[in-house]
Amino acid sequence: MEWLSSALGPQPMMAMFLTIALGYLLGEVNIKGFSLGVGAVLFVALFMGWLVPKSAPAPMVGTLGLALFLYAVGVQYGKQFFLGLTSSAGRKANFIALTGVLLSGVVSVLFLKMTSLDLGHTLGLFAGAGTSTPTLQAAIVTLGNDDPAVGYSVAYPLGVAGPILFLYITFMVLKPKIEVPAGGGLEMLEIAPNDAVIKGKTVGDLLAGLPAGTEIAAVRRAHHNMPATHSTALEPNDVLLVTGKSRDALEEAARQLGEVHKGRMTGDRRDLDYIRVFASRPAAVGRTLADLKLPDGKPHVLVHVRRGDAEMVPNDNLVLEYGDRVGLLAHRDDFASLRKFFGDSIKGTAEFSYISIGLGMALGFLLGAINFPLPGIGKLALGLSGVLIVALILGNMRRTGGLNWTMPLSANLVLRNLGLTLFLAQVGMSSGPKFVNTVSQTGFLMIGLAAIVVAALVVPILILGLGVFKMPYDEVAGIVAGACGNPAILAYSNKLTPTEKPDLGYAMIFPGMTIVKILFVDIVPALLSG
Repeated sequence: MEWLSSALGPQPMMAMFLTIALGYLLGEVNIKGFSLGVGAVLFVALFMGWLVPKSAPAPMVGTLGLALFLYAVGVQYGKQFFLGLTSSAGRKANFIALTGVLLSGVVSVLFLKMTSLDLGHTLGLFAGAGTSTPTLQAAIVTLGNDDPAVGYSVAYPLGVAGPILFLYITFMVLKPKIEVPAGGGLEMLEIAPNDAVIKGKTVGDLLAGLPAGTEIAAVRRAHHNMPATHSTALEPNDVLLVTGKSRDALEEAARQLGEVHKGRMTGDRRDLDYIRVFASRPAAVGRTLADLKLPDGKPHVLVHVRRGDAEMVPNDNLVLEYGDRVGLLAHRDDFASLRKFFGDSIKGTAEFSYISIGLGMALGFLLGAINFPLPGIGKLALGLSGVLIVALILGNMRRTGGLNWTMPLSANLVLRNLGLTLFLAQVGMSSGPKFVNTVSQTGFLMIGLAAIVVAALVVPILILGLGVFKMPYDEVAGIVAGACGNPAILAYSNKLTPTEKPDLGYAMIFPGMTIVKILFVDIVPALLSG
């Protein structure tokens, strides 16, 4: 293998991208429904790092990758994160994650009494099992030596593979039914309501009793179509155009109101026609629908918003994002002004402001560099967690004046996956030699101990989430990903459960649990020496 070492050693970038290609290739291998996905990049990187130690890229590559990943996740799910902190479900999820993190820490410390490991190795096992580089950095600073790096290098791969394996086994045993968001378009139905049902009522009055997710988009009266608002007063012989994501919900609405009307409402486009535009104009993005000042003209109504693969029935509090496809009923004369108002540029939906991401990342690194004093213990630095915290705050704010902090979903996914891949490749290639040397020196003792710490972190979360609180599997997968911390676990959770819940759980859990892990390695040495 000398020829490989001589070829790749001087070319770290070539070695890294070869590692990425081989990792994704291995990740696609499916054995009875189990595949590693992007997590395979880490394991190929460990092998490459051991085989060609000099090929490891500079640490800044991994730091940049992880920072990009954390920023993209935070900006995308900032609003949901803060909603989760104030909700009972969010507090429950954080309690479950905290139980697993603290139990894994206690198990790590117990190894001090049961084995010949020193404090640095045990704290390294805890940091590696939680795949938390900021925790490793905090442990090294607290102890003043590199001993935690040894335990970290052994536990880290298990901290990635273990949770993935637990999630897979649990998924195969329970075979949970995952409610995947429907990928179909918006359903429409013309309904002729009974006169007694609509007498003296407005559209808003009717909506209060209709199935969730349905909306009355238009009213046909005297052979003309007109947009419907909540204040529109209804009259005898009106026909309603009701929209929704579910055909069953629309048919239930028809049973409540009257009967299905097979008329000319959707075919008559003299007064109202359908137009769908891309939201790409900065002035229109980052605002709630209630705040949008649509251009003057003939009456028009916004009937739906499609974000990614999800269909969304609009409401006043819905915040428009880059790349949203907005469906409206309007007069053809107003089509040009509506396209101009929303931007309607496919190119614009894949771009983002480098000013906002530059300022946001800079603020995140600044926050991570600040040392916060802890009375009686020392100082606490958040490290890269500062990037995620700032991103969550900015994602919740959405925009400041004319500066939009969000980015198109498509661009966010690309940035997130690129950052994740770079991070896994760099950290694996850098850890490969140390991992092999540690295993060869300690035999399988530290591997076995690391596996126990990982199990102590993951198993309580699965038991509490699925067994005690009876939570949906995709929500629990997000809690596991957030508590364990590694993006590869989140990527695998998304592979198993193609919903947004793992991402939401990760964004809601990860920042708080990272801070808990850092506090643990700062506090434990002080307590043990006291």
